[in-house]
Amino acid sequence: MKFFVDTAEVAEIRDLAATGLLDGVTTNPTLAAKAGRPFVDLVKDICAIVTGPVSAEVVATETDGMLRQARALRAIADNVTIKLPLTPDGLRACRTLADEGTAVNVTLCFSAAQAILAAKAGAAFVSPFVGRLDDIGQDGMSLIGDIVQIYANYPAFTTEVLVASVRHPIHVVDAARLGADVVTVPPKVLRQLFNHPLTDAGLTAFLADWDKTGQTLPEA
Repeated sequence: MKFFVDTAEVAEIRDLAATGLLDGVTTNPTLAAKAGRPFVDLVKDICAIVTGPVSAEVVATETDGMLRQARALRAIADNVTIKLPLTPDGLRACRTLADEGTAVNVTLCFSAAQAILAAKAGAAFVSPFVGRLDDIGQDGMSLIGDIVQIYANYPAFTTEVLVASVRHPIHVVDAARLGADVVTVPPKVLRQLFNHPLTDAGLTAFLADWDKTGQTLPEA
């Protein structure tokens, strides 16, 4: 499973990319607004840090405007993925861009029916929002299972399931268990994946025992 980080903070992206665990980045207008920088400059900097897909979202709501913005954004770098909303206009734009060879991330997916449409429109990724479904009393991860199963029935579908609106590490584990292709997570959640109290306790014990030997290891 691929790990994307969901942020527009360049320092966070650079730090996480240094771990070697980062496969891509997703942004959205809310995250871009928080960064407080010109969006084109922001996307250019992010694309220079990671080699994988960087989702840059349009803000137009009708197809022609989406296409104009998408074509400008994809000119920033080769690894830009255009992010479009799962609306009729968004899917029309998706089909056109996919036919032009542009990778598209169709976002704001909340049903399996919508995910089928995204695949039919040629999306490279579809982004179901599990956390937002959980917030209204629905089971976001059951949607992931449904989409993964449906896509597996049709080899012609090449759309990857990108689990979004991830709130905690269990969402990541469940997504992997269900066979999702990608999870995009806030930096905090990605760092939480490292944590377990027994790891910390075990390392403390090992180091304490090593200190008792009085030895040192050579360094190259």
